[in-house]
Amino acid sequence: MTVTAVMAITGVTVAGYFVLRATQPGAGAVIAAVLPSSQAMAVLEQQRQQMIVMDAAAHTMHLVGAPKVAAVPGTSSGGSAGAGTVSFPPPNPGTAQSIAYNLMSSFGYDPKTQFGCLDNIWTRESNWRYNAQNASGAYGIPQALPGSKMASVGPDWQTNPATQIKWGLGYIQGRYGTPCNAWSFWEANGWY
Repeated sequence: MTVTAVMAITGVTVAGYFVLRATQPGAGAVIAAVLPSSQAMAVLEQQRQQMIVMDAAAHTMHLVGAPKVAAVPGTSSGGSAGAGTVSFPPPNPGTAQSIAYNLMSSFGYDPKTQFGCLDNIWTRESNWRYNAQNASGAYGIPQALPGSKMASVGPDWQTNPATQIKWGLGYIQGRYGTPCNAWSFWEANGWY
């Protein structure tokens, strides 16, 4: 565990505070303030908020595991949703994959049968990184082209995985019907 002590001098008032941050994996950040001062508390609160944002962002960047390849939907049913798919367990909470898994039912998809296909596509497209971009101008988790299309879902489209995922699920729904239909197209063409 690493402990960092910080002493700040503001004007003629000495405002001391300690910032303790555990750097071991899985350990949370601890912040304690001594000698309250409005400026010291403001700096401390700003640092606390930044650590919360950075911690949340770090959790959205973890890859849950190797993608599970779903079976190609059967042709006898016309490629209907869920045909021949592999059941997929919920991803770890706090990840972009978890956000997608939890949003799928609001788009009418069964996440247990459709998430594997979505994971296959977005792992290959962006590796689930909200800031992924390529030379063509495609951006974000779903690789929207141009990325600014995602502004139709929210103004935070450049940094918010949930906004990007909502847009991406809507795109898949409108163009392919289901993530597994989109995955079949991706397998045949290398894009969706």
